[in-house]
Amino acid sequence: MSVAAAERTRTPKADPACVGAVDLARAAAEEVADAPMSGDALGEYLGHRVEGERLVTHRFATTDRAYQGWHWSVTVARASRAKDVTVNEIVLLPGDEALRAPAWVPWAERVEAGDIAPGVQFPTPAEDPRLVPGYTAGEDAADPDPAERSQLRAVVAELGLGRERLLSPEGRDQAAERWYAGDGGPDNQMTQQAPGNCVSCGYFLKLAGSLGTQFGVCANVYSPSDGRVVSLDHGCGGHSDVVEEQPSQEAPAPVWDSVSWDSEATLFE
Repeated sequence: MSVAAAERTRTPKADPACVGAVDLARAAAEEVADAPMSGDALGEYLGHRVEGERLVTHRFATTDRAYQGWHWSVTVARASRAKDVTVNEIVLLPGDEALRAPAWVPWAERVEAGDIAPGVQFPTPAEDPRLVPGYTAGEDAADPDPAERSQLRAVVAELGLGRERLLSPEGRDQAAERWYAGDGGPDNQMTQQAPGNCVSCGYFLKLAGSLGTQFGVCANVYSPSDGRVVSLDHGCGGHSDVVEEQPSQEAPAPVWDSVSWDSEATLFE
């Protein structure tokens, strides 16, 4: 280990003057604490911590009931070859049991699936890995000639290929994993009690492209999955092979009448 590295890892020596400046630290904290609070805001002394050469932090408990579990932290310092200790920083800090606001989460990480509501616009990230440039190449078309680019756009629009961005292989894989793990997949009670899977159902509309090897759309109006993406091994009770029993076309045999109408007896005797 070099001399410089040893200096960085060496535990700083406690400065006696800074360690003994407890009264100075308390007075400074009380002066700050009395501004927003009323009464005696400082409690017992909680000790000190050596921060560096001639730099010590003193801690005091707070008696304010609104800040239970917090403490006042006062850092004092002494300049080289100086005799007097000065206050460097005063701050109210939370302890392990203090009530604190939850950690801030960026907006992009707070949004969850299904959060888009009517009237809400959800911007697509510029470098979204789920998308790749379409046939028009967006604003980054390879041909800088505006005329040729305009002609290219007209051709691809005629072919129905004019989207600026398309789903990337990563985007398709994410969608497949999400759909398969959702209600349209096989791991649910609906599928376990179904008489058959969607792959053999007449109401199953297979998707085009690579996703069609695993998914389709249900077209059974009575199914809870109607209009939704379902996997080949999904299933419900509305399978097309489940048909109602047809009534018999032959007339039933007559019931034998054991009552003789030739006698005077009636059914009400």
